[in-house]
Amino acid sequence: MSLDSVRLSQPAKDQLVKLKRVTGIKNWNILCRWALALSLQDASTPLVKDIVTDSNVEMSWKVFAGTYGPIYLALLKQRCLADGEEPTDEAIARTLTIHLHRGIGHLAARRNLKSISDLISIAAA
Repeated sequence: MSLDSVRLSQPAKDQLVKLKRVTGIKNWNILCRWALALSLQDASTPLVKDIVTDSNVEMSWKVFAGTYGPIYLALLKQRCLADGEEPTDEAIARTLTIHLHRGIGHLAARRNLKSISDLISIAAA
């Protein structure tokens, strides 16, 4: 497991398809960034630790993070430390996967999410 590529599970892909439709956001990476930020702001530890990344959705770290790669990496390292883990490459990649999937699940579960402005409202809350 590494940060070279970001892969999603089939359920996460299905949830992202729905999110793309309801928000009008066309790119996986943009929605995934929102999902990661949403999950990282939740101080609780994600319940699911083992995620099978079996979908055909895969993007490079560079595509996922864009110009904000160093910031996302710092946030993931900080989360590892907050959760009592040494921020090794493997721990960072695992943290990314579990938080990304939790965030996608949280976004997909919101029935009031219908637009980009709704995403902004969620972030401001």
